[in-house]
Amino acid sequence: MSDETTPTATTPSEAPGPERPDPGEDPNRGVGRVFLVIVDESPEMDVALRFACRRARHTGGRVALLYVTESSEFENWLTVGDLMRDEARHKGEQVLQRLAGKVNEWVGRMPILHLRDGSPRDQLFQLIEDEPDISILVLGAATGKGGPGPLVAALTGKYIGRLRVPVTIVPDSLASEEVDSLS
Repeated sequence: MSDETTPTATTPSEAPGPERPDPGEDPNRGVGRVFLVIVDESPEMDVALRFACRRARHTGGRVALLYVTESSEFENWLTVGDLMRDEARHKGEQVLQRLAGKVNEWVGRMPILHLRDGSPRDQLFQLIEDEPDISILVLGAATGKGGPGPLVAALTGKYIGRLRVPVTIVPDSLASEEVDSLS
């Protein structure tokens, strides 16, 4: 799998979705709003994903998913580091494919998938710079004692000036019905 992939297989949705681009066109360009969700395994990510999918469906946009595998501590041990990187990449591919099915069900079209290695914050900034179609970053925020999460804290603090897109922060305390009524 390349660093950034878009699945080509689509499952028809029961509800009509936006028109499909011509087969000769790049399916990722000119599709209206692209709602980017950072994929991790936190409960708040599920709320952000639901919100992004609902907004994409209602606006004729797309959802993009970014999964970042963080570099291993065993970089100096070549074989161990390679094995850990391969396992992390495989896990990322599985998570993205599982979520792609959910997005396709909710939005009516497959998401744009990005799988990168490195620091989540750095890879997020690089992706937003590389992909001009990304128009909104949707983040889930934890509402418990631990705070909103490191990425939300960083992006609403000293790194806010590095973003060229608006950020929508969805609190994890919202029930599905509340997310649906807001989106």
